[in-house]
Amino acid sequence: MAIRGMGQVVTVTIGLIILCLVFGAMNPSFFSGKNMGNLLRQIAPTLIIGIGQSYILITGNIDLSIGSVVGMSCMISATMMTKGVNPWVAALITLACCLLIGFVNGELVARYKLPPFIATLGTMQIARGIAQIANNNYNTDSIGDAAAGFRDFFYYGKLFGLYNTIWIAIVIWLVFNFILSRTRTGRHIYAIGSNVEASKLSGVNVISTTNKAYLVSAFCACVVGLIICATSGMGTMDAGNTYEMYAVAASVIGGVSPLGGQGILLGTVIGAAIWGVLQNGLQFIGAPVAIRNILIGVIVVLSVLLDVFLRGGKPRRHKAKKGENAGMAAG
Repeated sequence: MAIRGMGQVVTVTIGLIILCLVFGAMNPSFFSGKNMGNLLRQIAPTLIIGIGQSYILITGNIDLSIGSVVGMSCMISATMMTKGVNPWVAALITLACCLLIGFVNGELVARYKLPPFIATLGTMQIARGIAQIANNNYNTDSIGDAAAGFRDFFYYGKLFGLYNTIWIAIVIWLVFNFILSRTRTGRHIYAIGSNVEASKLSGVNVISTTNKAYLVSAFCACVVGLIICATSGMGTMDAGNTYEMYAVAASVIGGVSPLGGQGILLGTVIGAAIWGVLQNGLQFIGAPVAIRNILIGVIVVLSVLLDVFLRGGKPRRHKAKKGENAGMAAG
């Protein structure tokens, strides 16, 4: 199961290398140490949020609320810090609020059978509303010197020459990649995405497993919100806008299927890197923002079309594996 989607990972890795070589040839400063450090720090939040969305997509669902939860995380934590709350206490309270949104998403989708697009569209609006009223419809003031340790931990600090933001992304990837590829929960997530009914017959708790996937998504969104708060030193109500697009892009470019049941988190790393390299490289050569957005949108659409084409080209084989996947999940 762990290698499903590896073919596209290899393909997009080659594409990533070509992209880097092209941008490096067009502007040698692209490979400078300073730019590489900043590029990795830029990629890290996209990777983190992509991990959360990958969990959801593999179950055959989607989380449109993920960007608004980022904004909610940023605003709630910053508002509490400006009111004198200890930064780490503020972070824990913020995490609890974000996980509540994740739990609601999971319940609406799995227990009450709402289409994930509708359920998470609703919670997207709710989370954005919470972000707006957290500080009475105003961006917050600076979180102040008392939060210096918080800002160093999430953004400015370094360990072994790498920014802490990068280390946070690495740790989150290692933990959630282990869960997805080496545990029963991971097998159940793949099984649900392959065939929900067969999973139920094999003893998979669909409601619990779906909830876990949405909790992972909410956790990742919370961490990204804290990173944005640490980066800017304040809370902004529009934090996380369009991040649901970043999350989907990192996932599907890296080979995670929006149809469910396929993809690995190694691919999400490559997908996030392609996203970051395109943004960074196009900026280096002076391409307008509109052109960057168009190119990335085209790449996302082509990635999904490729997945649909490959699955459509082998219907019998895919159907034959559905029951097999569910059987493996029960083991």
